[in-house]
Amino acid sequence: MKKLMVIALSLFVVLAGVFASGQGDKQSGTTQQKGTVYIPLISKGFQHQFWQAVKKGAENAARDLGVQITFEGPESESQVDKQIEMLQTALGKNPKALGIAALDSKAVIPLLVQAQAKKIPVIAFDSGVDSDIPLTTVSTDNIVAAGVAADKLAAAIGYKGKVAILVHDQTSRTGIDRRDGFLKRMKEKYPDIQVLEPQYGGGDHLKSTEIAKAVINGNPDLKGYFGANEGSAIGIVNAVKELKIEGKIVVVGYDSGKLQLDAIRSGLMLGAVQQNPVLMGYKTVEAAVKALKGETLPKRIDSGYVWADKSNLDTPEVKNVIYE
Repeated sequence: MKKLMVIALSLFVVLAGVFASGQGDKQSGTTQQKGTVYIPLISKGFQHQFWQAVKKGAENAARDLGVQITFEGPESESQVDKQIEMLQTALGKNPKALGIAALDSKAVIPLLVQAQAKKIPVIAFDSGVDSDIPLTTVSTDNIVAAGVAADKLAAAIGYKGKVAILVHDQTSRTGIDRRDGFLKRMKEKYPDIQVLEPQYGGGDHLKSTEIAKAVINGNPDLKGYFGANEGSAIGIVNAVKELKIEGKIVVVGYDSGKLQLDAIRSGLMLGAVQQNPVLMGYKTVEAAVKALKGETLPKRIDSGYVWADKSNLDTPEVKNVIYE
């Protein structure tokens, strides 16, 4: 009898261990299946509608191409350390390829070196890095697109006066390129426009609102304002509303999202550069799959942009890229 009890107890322990092991795999968040091509995408954030649209495009590509992806990013686009942790965790799962939209174009490089050593192809999206490790970067030509924003703002204020610029950060390639593209165009083409020193709000609506209010209050002769991403632009719009100066400052933005589109429709914002986030997500996964097949990729894949204002919001060209 005692021997039977020992055997039964041993069997129970073995079964419990097997069950616990299976549960552990689920709890870890690793959903890889044997033989599946797994490609994690680490974005710059998750809170903005822009990133949800990129995620949608990536999921569409994963379905079409028969691969498995995960898509994640930190809560705030100022959380560089959090993004580094996510990247490290993703590499620990030994993916077949990797997508990264770097918050800091330099900070991610040591981990990308690790990926290269493991022969994991790296695809950058939205924001490149200061390294040749990514096989390609899927992004808008932010320098050119920000130049278009500068042209629109300059024309709206009569090509003279004082304008300000609010950028999400000065560490990512998107922040750097949009800032520099705007400043370069203003300097080259509009000598009678004074651009104030760029300010940085981390892409956070509340922080950007407070910065914009301080700039506007300190410059009562301000005629225009450029917000270099969704959070920055909405912060400027909020500041204009809170200070009750609607119609006195021309606001130009970048990206869409419901709040920004509502501001364009109501006249609070002149217009905004629209990226194509769904296509960006799709092209990122597509590039990763091509790399795994040994195909040579161009150093940059342009995911495109259009200018949107009240006159063309309902045209097919714009409706195909905006997200609400």
